[in-house]
Amino acid sequence: MTVLGIDTSLRSSGYGILSVEGSRMRPLACGTIKNPPKEPLSGCLRNIHDTVAALIAEYRPDVLSIESVIYGKNAGTMLVLGEARGAVITAAAARGLPIYEYEPRRMKKALCGNGLAEKGQIQRMVKTLLSLPELPQNDAADALGLAICHVHSNSLISQGSPI
Repeated sequence: MTVLGIDTSLRSSGYGILSVEGSRMRPLACGTIKNPPKEPLSGCLRNIHDTVAALIAEYRPDVLSIESVIYGKNAGTMLVLGEARGAVITAAAARGLPIYEYEPRRMKKALCGNGLAEKGQIQRMVKTLLSLPELPQNDAADALGLAICHVHSNSLISQGSPI
């Protein structure tokens, strides 16, 4: 099985791709989808969509694991985050990928045993679990964490919510 994890944001979406064979997870790629600060919303969304579509075409994942919508105080920020998620979901749905979403706390608990784990803890645990030579960047670590969370949930037969 190959899992694509995406940690969505407008300016720096993380991605991580895992190959899973039995209980062994091997990272195939990870990184961030960057959008310049002055890029208009439509250009950012197009870049996110096109980059995710290209990752899907290149790595042919079996499933997408994405962070579920979190609630915030700033409605404008939440709207933009939802639009960025929509670009990712559309790219995956157009290629027939099953899509599962996981709450941030669930991902943190699956990785660190604590739903309130901090970014540094997630980075270190991802590095350890995947035997990476160095700490992955924050957004990429979260994306790999979402992929790992799906693998663990799938093996426990209590998958996240399909969307």
